[in-house]
Amino acid sequence: MPIASIKPMKPWFQTIEDVGSSLKWSEFFGNDQPVELDIGCGRGLFLFNAALTTPQVNFVGLEIDYHEGRRTATRLMKQNLPNARVIGGDCKALLTERIFPGSVQAAHVYFPDPWWKKRHHKRRLFNDEFTVMLARILRPEGLVHHWTDVADYFQMSQGLLDHHPDFTRCPTPAEREAASDMDYHTSFERKKRKLGLPIYRGLWQRR
Repeated sequence: MPIASIKPMKPWFQTIEDVGSSLKWSEFFGNDQPVELDIGCGRGLFLFNAALTTPQVNFVGLEIDYHEGRRTATRLMKQNLPNARVIGGDCKALLTERIFPGSVQAAHVYFPDPWWKKRHHKRRLFNDEFTVMLARILRPEGLVHHWTDVADYFQMSQGLLDHHPDFTRCPTPAEREAASDMDYHTSFERKKRKLGLPIYRGLWQRR
């Protein structure tokens, strides 16, 4: 799509290049509210509902797919939500270089791409490097929320977080009944639960 035909969506959608070399949350949002990240926000059901129901917290969706990111940002823009933004690009560039250490209250990682084939496992989001990134950006007692429908992925990511010295596992979040199609945690959770498939949920706290 030609650049001239893309409607400007700032501040709801920005790229990594837009945000510059360092992210100061007080400048990014214009307030000092705590910040939570939705890493791989996809279609943005969690991001939208969390921002709507928790106005005292700022939420940032990180999405490598610009089309999905802009679609999510459109929902935020239509509601004129002041406490939710989407940043397009590779999340690792933000987590390693541009987000200040200890500046994030929680990281949400829901249903990351499983990269099913064994030769593609190296492309999975969760690895030792990613776990270190999470420990770097989270403040003391900050939380990592991780859900997936893939059992072996969950076992792998659980092992990484359980064995990292900076994290302690918390009790498993309970499953709850959804009041409507928009009441699921994410659109992917809705899809899988309607098929009767199990969801693996984990919660860890930064020491």
